[in-house]
Amino acid sequence: MNLREHFDWVADHDARARREQQGFHDQLLRQHRYHIPEGESVLEWGCGAGDLLAGLKPSRGLGLDLSPRMLAHAQERHGSVPALQFREGDIQQEVITEKFDHLVLNYLIGYLPDVQQALANIQSAAHERTRLHLTTLNTPWHFVLRLCTKFGLVMPQPPSNWLSLDDLVNLLELAGWEVVRKETLQLLPAELPLVSGFFNRFLVRLPLFRLFGVTVWLTARPRRACPVPGEITCSVIVPARNESGNIRAALDRIPVLGTRTEVVFVEGHSRDDTWAVIQRETADYRGPHVVRCLQQPGKGKWDAVHAGFAVARGAVLVIQDADLTAPPEDLAKFYDALASGSAEFVNGSRLVYPMEKRAMRFLNLLGNKFFALALSYVLGQSVKDSLCGTKMLLRSDYERLLRRITVLGDFDPFGDFNLLFGAALLNLRIRDLPVRYKDRTYGETNISRFSHGWLLLKMTWFGLWNVKFPRLRP
Repeated sequence: MNLREHFDWVADHDARARREQQGFHDQLLRQHRYHIPEGESVLEWGCGAGDLLAGLKPSRGLGLDLSPRMLAHAQERHGSVPALQFREGDIQQEVITEKFDHLVLNYLIGYLPDVQQALANIQSAAHERTRLHLTTLNTPWHFVLRLCTKFGLVMPQPPSNWLSLDDLVNLLELAGWEVVRKETLQLLPAELPLVSGFFNRFLVRLPLFRLFGVTVWLTARPRRACPVPGEITCSVIVPARNESGNIRAALDRIPVLGTRTEVVFVEGHSRDDTWAVIQRETADYRGPHVVRCLQQPGKGKWDAVHAGFAVARGAVLVIQDADLTAPPEDLAKFYDALASGSAEFVNGSRLVYPMEKRAMRFLNLLGNKFFALALSYVLGQSVKDSLCGTKMLLRSDYERLLRRITVLGDFDPFGDFNLLFGAALLNLRIRDLPVRYKDRTYGETNISRFSHGWLLLKMTWFGLWNVKFPRLRP
């Protein structure tokens, strides 16, 4: 019996098993909803009866499957939804040129005769920011699956691929994908009040326990260069509070990024003459940049960055702190990393190269290392320096990020956590870029190590509960 015949048979005989597995499928649907917001376009290969695709409520949903009988069930259940379309298709042969925001392979990869070919083939349906979400059975559970099959809790299975997590990552990379998230889910693949929530929200994400989740989850992105269009390619936002002695140096040292660079100074209620200096230097400037300035409406660095990004005209957005302790000359490396497609969110790291003696006090250094380790765990991606002010991303990603973090509320006055949490929720590829941290040449730091440290600790705890251990909506 080939795969088409097998799943045709399953379509007509899986009613009991489907009822027994309902909790398992509900858990998977909630996880997919967390990563795929409503209203985005979704292509699901191996859609079966279409319940997962319909549950995602896409703006455009295309479900493809080998089995005509499965597709008949999908059409019967969800065919009346205008946004959904179901039709027959072979993932290893059919080329889909329509571009989708998300590609879903839910428990399909184990059945494919040529996994690498299938993963390469679906690249045609991906644009630069498409995310591929792939789930499969964790290898320790294969024996349990065979037992469940004997008791009729799971339908008989055709011979399947034995794929470890490393195997999957390797095959994805060979097919032109880069993994941005990998984890296991569903330590308890059944719905038991209180108990399953504890097992599947908390326990499965802890060391050792995470090895035994039923489901392996991978999110990957296409590895491609990112075209940066526009007459003004990059906007550099320079938040400035009590930094009058650094304004001219910032203008002189910020490099031209891409076609042309816009520099936006955002003054933040300074006690010195920073605003007057910004206005004077902006009026007198005759260099290669487009220069603008404004005063922030509220308080805090995030308010200043948000105000600057709101008026910026570049396709790429970057933050350059006005103290210039992170050298502006390094921005060219940030831009190259983003434009080449090596990164989708470029995060500066001050903790690689030796820093100058007065650049960072010892307690601040320890605090930065602690928050970097904590944030790496929360985000699921390595971040060596979470608090470096230099960060770069596409404007289009920033606009999506703002929408994504609305569920988190107004919790971060600095902006570093807002941007990192948002990038993680979008499954953007975050990469650290080392910078040489310099001594200040003017003014004093605006950071209070103890009061701000306590605030950062609370934000890390907030991220742990809302990003690492999110409560998934039904």
